Amino acid sequence: MVQTEIIYPVLALVAWTFVVLLMIPYQRIKAVRIKQVKVSDFKLGESENVPDKVSIPNRNYMNLLELPVLFYFVCFALYLFSGTDQLALGLAWIYVALRVIHSLIHLTYNNVLHRLTFFAASNLVLSVIWILFFLVLRGAQGV
Repeated sequence: MVQTEIIYPVLALVAWTFVVLLMIPYQRIKAVRIKQVKVSDFKLGESENVPDKVSIPNRNYMNLLELPVLFYFVCFALYLFSGTDQLALGLAWIYVALRVIHSLIHLTYNNVLHRLTFFAASNLVLSVIWILFFLVLRGAQGV
């Protein structure tokens, strides 16, 4: 049962990534409507004319597509190698929670120190998950 449950934190982070993705056009359209920016300010991504409130969802979305790729991979690897246990599953959920909190800080009051704390903590948790996977591989090889 625990084996397949490793997919749920993956799905949760994917869902959160789509939520953040939807914030991008919302903020852009809103900014164009109130004439904060012109549509041409997005011609090559985002120009320097784009205010932080409009560009931060895009930056957060990109951030959710960077390091979490390693999370997705290790979760599926744990699944494939039957290496999911309660510890790995708990750490996966902690990773997702830390990434969501990081995003919420980034998308709201954006205190860099608070954001960095949750980002660093999530990276530490991800590193531990990878160590667990390494141990699963060693066990699978009979080492």
